[in-house]
Amino acid sequence: MNLVVVSNRVARGKPNEPMTGGLAAALLPVVEHSGAIWVGSSGRVRDGNLKEPFAEIESLGAGALAMLDLPAAHYGGYYEGFANSALWPALHSRADLIRATQEDYVSYREVNAFMARALLRFRKPDSVFWIQDYHFLALGAELRDLGVTQPIGFFLHTPWPSRALIGGVPHHRELIEAMLAYDLIGFQTEEDRENFLSYIEHDLGLEVNEGVVRSHHGRMRAAVFPIGIDPQKFAQLAQKAMTHPDVSRLRRSLNGEKLAIGVDRLDYSKGLVNRIKAFDRMWTAQPQLARTISLLQIATPSRGAIEAYGNLQSEVAKLVTDVNGIHGEVDWTPIRYLNKGFGQAVLAGLYRTAQVGVVTPLQDGMNLVAKEYVAAQNPADPGVLVLSKFAGAANELDTALIVNPHDIDGMAKTIATAVSMPLTERRMRWEAMMEKLNAGTIEQWFNDFVEALRETQFVKSEIGPIVTEPALWPVRSSQGARYH
Repeated sequence: MNLVVVSNRVARGKPNEPMTGGLAAALLPVVEHSGAIWVGSSGRVRDGNLKEPFAEIESLGAGALAMLDLPAAHYGGYYEGFANSALWPALHSRADLIRATQEDYVSYREVNAFMARALLRFRKPDSVFWIQDYHFLALGAELRDLGVTQPIGFFLHTPWPSRALIGGVPHHRELIEAMLAYDLIGFQTEEDRENFLSYIEHDLGLEVNEGVVRSHHGRMRAAVFPIGIDPQKFAQLAQKAMTHPDVSRLRRSLNGEKLAIGVDRLDYSKGLVNRIKAFDRMWTAQPQLARTISLLQIATPSRGAIEAYGNLQSEVAKLVTDVNGIHGEVDWTPIRYLNKGFGQAVLAGLYRTAQVGVVTPLQDGMNLVAKEYVAAQNPADPGVLVLSKFAGAANELDTALIVNPHDIDGMAKTIATAVSMPLTERRMRWEAMMEKLNAGTIEQWFNDFVEALRETQFVKSEIGPIVTEPALWPVRSSQGARYH
């Protein structure tokens, strides 16, 4: 089998380099060990016809990394426009932040079509294509238009919202019809899968039978594949990282006080404002906890050109300043706030140092930080995970302290509970979570999805395509794709 993995962002396998977002960090080890070809953006754009778009192709363990320059004329509309100003807010239940133009949508479709043409370089008779995330919802349909008949799977790392929320995305019907070109679509949770199939059934009027939909593309199956990590490897990384200079300096600076840690991209879905307000409320309601527990909040900036992100950065920075001004002392800073990323080799040690991990997104597909924090803990003296009920990880890590991030008072009380939790209870909760992590590793996720995708080719060969009345689709012309 020739597996081709496709995502917008790729990782190069350097453990000391910062990685923002869970997708790149999650895919890196499986590509290294599986022999897959991982195709993604080089981070650069180029003008012209881009007949040879690949800037670099290099080895990555047993696999390979192929990076391509995307077309300059469409990149802004594709990435900052439609993907992150229309799809991202809708997928995270923030319809109020949806901003997109017709030009943004055209650019999104053009980049999907461009990627499809580039992928033909890797097509072989035994190829299997695995597309990742919301940047490429239409890529499967574009590949089918180019005559690709090999299995094509898609995995969504974000949540999938209700019909009403996804209905706020311009051209939502065209996009979801295009997604039916995939043979297999994977979701993080059962709720995400049910929301997607509800749209298929009620808005597209197609029959759904045990997660299987038949359209003019043929047979498409929707299933749940919760993504994991390599907990044993991460535990070893954390133990080794305790001697790293950054980790050693942090430990010395604590002077015996306890530490809570939050690690997030600076994104409105992560609940940073509510989290900081919860710590403020805790120190106000329980002033004896001052100097007992402080927060290290790492918030890596991203998508700064989008207005909502710039506004959030200003709001969080001001809030941190205000809280530190109220509760801080000349020799104590309640919140250490860092706007920079760290490589996993350092993060693992920071997690292990912290007695409390706070993962409190307003909406999240999985959130691998929660799993990494648990895996990094010292088995003899583990910390406590405070986890939002709206993170996909809460379905598995149910012995964490589960919170509603909209309930500031409730979060404040739960964080205080975590600080004073006795060792026996901490060990019990941690051991139960580690059992879940070891049963659902990144390798298991990878193998389960790829095996399910390979099975689709046998099912398709038995039943053949199902012909139905085609819906509204792109019309090709000599000038390229036009979308109605």
